[in-house]
Amino acid sequence: MTLNEFLEYVKTGQPLCGEEIGRLMNDMSDEARRITCEINSGFHTQDEIRTLLGQLTGQAIPPTVRLFPPVYADFGKNLHLGKDVFINACCHFQDHGGVTIGEGCQIGHAVVFATLNHGLSPADRKTTYPAPIVLGRNVWVGSNATILQGVTIGDNAIVAAGAVVTKDVPANTIVGGVPAKPIRTLPAE
Repeated sequence: MTLNEFLEYVKTGQPLCGEEIGRLMNDMSDEARRITCEINSGFHTQDEIRTLLGQLTGQAIPPTVRLFPPVYADFGKNLHLGKDVFINACCHFQDHGGVTIGEGCQIGHAVVFATLNHGLSPADRKTTYPAPIVLGRNVWVGSNATILQGVTIGDNAIVAAGAVVTKDVPANTIVGGVPAKPIRTLPAE
């Protein structure tokens, strides 16, 4: 299976199982960990970090993206960053299912993006199921929040620190708690 075939396959939401898929996921994980270890191994300018992020994602990174290491990714090739994105230290990207971070997003310390879930029954527990995470424009995610698979967060929304987001968040909405629930609506811009 090629990388492009895998990226198309995960869009279907079908289980990630079998020898061919497992081999590709392991190889990509090795590459992602190698690149993130390089990012995390010492001081790098933001230009150097963007170059390494480009290697991690396989895409051109906008010159306005800023990231404070360390950062962790277990795939990398399904992570998409818009212009003017800021990612603070210690964030984790499990991006097999796809993570899209829209323009102007601010990501706090130690945020987790988890695009895979396991089967519920013990017989299916080792099988993972992908679903994308999508952040619209100007989303602010507070420190230590967790965004789970299949969640879309609308433009200008805010996720409070420590929240666990299990469901879509409408635009211009503040959510918080475990599981995250709407706290208030912001005026539309």
